[in-house]
Amino acid sequence: MKTRILLIFCLISVQTFAQHTLSGKIILDGQSETAFGASVYINELKVGTTADTSGRYQLTGIPTGTYTIRVSYISMPTVTEKNVRINQDLVKNFTLKPGANALDEVVVTGTMREVSKLDSPVPVDIITSKFIYKNPVPSIFEGLSYVNGVRPQLNCNVCNTGDIHMNGLEGPYTMVLIDGMPIVSGLSTVYGLSGIPNSLIDRVEIVKGPASTLYGSEAVGGLVNIITKNPSKAPVFSADMFSTTWRDYNVDLGVKFIAGKNASSLLGVSYFNYQNPIDNNKDGFTDLTLQNRISIFNKWSFNLKNNRQANIAARYYYEDRWGGDMRWNKSFRTGDQIYGESIYTKRFEVLGSYQLPVSEKVTLQYSFSSHNQNSAYGHIPFLADQRIAFAQFLWDKEIGKHNLLIGTPFRYTFYNDNTTATKEFDGRDRADKILLPGIFIQDEIKVGPHAVLLGARYDYNSRHGSIFTPRAAYKYKFNQTDVVRLNVGRGFRIVNLFTEDHAALTGARQVIVKEALNPEQSWNANLNVVKKIVTGNSFVGLDASLFYTHFTNRILPDYDTNPNQIIYDNLDGYAVSKGVSLNVDFNFAFPLKIIAGGTYMENFQKENGVRFRPVLTEKFTGVWAISYEMQRAGVSFDYTGNVYGPMRLPVLGPTDPRAKNSPVWSLQNIQITKKWRNGLEIYGGIKNLLNFTPPANSIARSNDPFDKNVKFGSDGQVIATPDNPYALTFDPSYVYAPNQGIRGFAGMRYTLR
Repeated sequence: MKTRILLIFCLISVQTFAQHTLSGKIILDGQSETAFGASVYINELKVGTTADTSGRYQLTGIPTGTYTIRVSYISMPTVTEKNVRINQDLVKNFTLKPGANALDEVVVTGTMREVSKLDSPVPVDIITSKFIYKNPVPSIFEGLSYVNGVRPQLNCNVCNTGDIHMNGLEGPYTMVLIDGMPIVSGLSTVYGLSGIPNSLIDRVEIVKGPASTLYGSEAVGGLVNIITKNPSKAPVFSADMFSTTWRDYNVDLGVKFIAGKNASSLLGVSYFNYQNPIDNNKDGFTDLTLQNRISIFNKWSFNLKNNRQANIAARYYYEDRWGGDMRWNKSFRTGDQIYGESIYTKRFEVLGSYQLPVSEKVTLQYSFSSHNQNSAYGHIPFLADQRIAFAQFLWDKEIGKHNLLIGTPFRYTFYNDNTTATKEFDGRDRADKILLPGIFIQDEIKVGPHAVLLGARYDYNSRHGSIFTPRAAYKYKFNQTDVVRLNVGRGFRIVNLFTEDHAALTGARQVIVKEALNPEQSWNANLNVVKKIVTGNSFVGLDASLFYTHFTNRILPDYDTNPNQIIYDNLDGYAVSKGVSLNVDFNFAFPLKIIAGGTYMENFQKENGVRFRPVLTEKFTGVWAISYEMQRAGVSFDYTGNVYGPMRLPVLGPTDPRAKNSPVWSLQNIQITKKWRNGLEIYGGIKNLLNFTPPANSIARSNDPFDKNVKFGSDGQVIATPDNPYALTFDPSYVYAPNQGIRGFAGMRYTLR
């Protein structure tokens, strides 16, 4: 009897402690590629493996038991199977299907066609609304601060307006689109970015390098495409409200309406208010511009017959902002007693698309924007009116291995202001009107893992004549995780100084235009490599790029020849922007995610044999976002930051006591968020943890903003006096970072699905 009991015990022990093998094949539904690199992970044992080049996997040494198996892949939703009993060697296959929760995002900006990010021959960076929430900001302008190679640049210490620098290139080289439409340009390059409400943003797509072949002028350094939410997929109601210890208040609201089976609408309202003058650096001027801003957005989406789509959206934006002497009020506007910069902005936009009821896939895209600005820079008024109308037909046709896209863009720009930019020689006012018809063709050819994209565009500018911009791209897709891309293209830009350079408007310096300015032209090359490394239930994403841009006819402001002037001229030579960037994305099996990136760049101009670096261009930049989530508690932590290398600053001559170069500086933030299942979130944290602020003397001669006590010689140069020993004039353009130091913030977010 004892022998039998011992035998049974031994059999049970063998069965219990037996080591089994789990193996099989992972198949991608509807795709020819194998699931190379797919992760197979057993939760209870915390062990995993990855699939080989044929999609096969194998896990050994598995004790008898019941387990939960998770299969994840870079471009597919995770598959989870519970209660899998393993008491012998088991062969188990998995089929991965695309879905709404796929990790591989869909992009449209690179080719004007919806493709997965990995399949796009043009590298595209994506910023989701969730990423923006990691460090809540009142506008997308500030939200781009933590994107590698992108830097929001403040252009004035007084009114705090700015633009987007990309890979070290100035703001006018970056085109800003809303749903692919050229809405933010010209006059609104400086003043329109801060008025795009976060409540309407689904994602932001960023292309670095010229995209003039598809998008025309201004897309020389790159473009930012703000994709608004699809009303049919938007939440029923959303609200986001927060404030900081500086007593600024931001409210974003969104409401969805369903109008029958085939129509849905999204209404978004964004309001920002700051009315608390602060002068922490004791220069007598406001550290942050006071603002009262509202933006109302309404978008309609329609489902037409035969699965055709149409949408239309409209936005109204109003802003009243001022900065300057702490004693300023509106009674001093346009006066020369107390200095202030006051800007009233009214803006209206309409944009949409309509797929024509024809057998071919033909879409009409259209937009119209009206931008009115009433400004006073001290005693100098600046009144400007800009209207832009845009329309184009797009024909998308697939013929065998060729995917053709043909477009017929037409753009009309009306611009008028009270400066010399729109005056005849006899002093009469003359509005600037530019017609820009064009045509482009793009052919994407796919042969196995190879894809070639060829494109060309012809525009006729009513002022400058014919402009031709070709483009070529090559992509090789090793598998679903590894891709290499090479892009080469030409860019061009039509310049309007008075709408793009804030320093030309402050009145602090005289504007000198040496001759009729020719369009800038550039050639760009970009080599991009993407590598996804899957290890168990974690993966690491690497995205590296080499970029090189060569400019001719480049126009940059010359601050150095005469400190009282800004001199504009076509460069008699060439300019170069080159560098390397790397993005790293860590996703761990536990709820930790790290996104980090860095860019090293070299920007220079060469004229008359002399090579020099432009002002306000950094040599390196870095960004990061670290997130950790305690899922059971519904609590998450976000630590975001950036760091910028030194940049040359626009000093007022050799005797200017201010530093010629900025220091290495960094803005860092931390946020804690508590989430409930009913859609409510409470968050709070600290911005600018290091309490970094620029020097207190950034505004030159803030005590004499109208230069009433400045002595000038017969040659126009400033003469040093006991009251002005460094021979300076008033100048707010010495700016590279915001004046807001460390501050707390708190907010509430609610989403009803």
